[in-house]
Amino acid sequence: MQAVTALNQADVFFVIDKGSAKQDLMLLRQEICERYVQDRSYRMVHAPDPERDRGAAAYRGAVDQWRRERAGLYEQLIRDELADSECGAFLVWGDPALYDSTIAVIEQVIAAGAVPLEYEVIPGISSVQALAARHRVSLTQVGRPVHITTGRRLSEEGFPEGCDDVVVMLDASCAFTGVADAGTEIYWGAYIGTKDEILVSGKVAEVASQIEAVRSEARARKGWIMDTYLLRRPGSDPGRS
Repeated sequence: MQAVTALNQADVFFVIDKGSAKQDLMLLRQEICERYVQDRSYRMVHAPDPERDRGAAAYRGAVDQWRRERAGLYEQLIRDELADSECGAFLVWGDPALYDSTIAVIEQVIAAGAVPLEYEVIPGISSVQALAARHRVSLTQVGRPVHITTGRRLSEEGFPEGCDDVVVMLDASCAFTGVADAGTEIYWGAYIGTKDEILVSGKVAEVASQIEAVRSEARARKGWIMDTYLLRRPGSDPGRS
């Protein structure tokens, strides 16, 4: 309800356009506004997302450069499209608390000092929360931690020491296929919370090839994919809710 209240305070919704392949996410944002904003007018302002060099050897440097370009874009949008008395909003898909640049970019805009503004972050349902709910599992086992990481780090480092439950995000190369323990389970989901949602679960050794095939087909069909998964090593309380 806090989010619905915030939607009804916004005069302008800024939508970062990531190209025709990801029109679904833009349309979902529009559908949310049409459904929950009542008895007031608002504007949708669209702007193309700066290109990011995903193949750069210096990964952190490429991300920093992309964030600087986004900060410049956000500053321009706020300056040109938002009057002093108006409220603007960015609708972040997933959750800005997990692997999202929106907060960092807004902070860069504020630090630049060209556009004075104040902002608030309204918590939403993260993709990780939705994944656990759709598979009807808890992210943690009794008395045990959960670790959130990226596919890149899972490939390079494997399971963290002393942790049997790992949530993996931003995995473009199916790092779960490198998990050696035959008993490790995976709870995988793509497009979670949309009409295109796909869920697969089971022992990694038994379903890894299925997930790879389903993921490849879905990406080819839609032109993009957003997925995440929980890996759970055997030997502990399953922690089901």
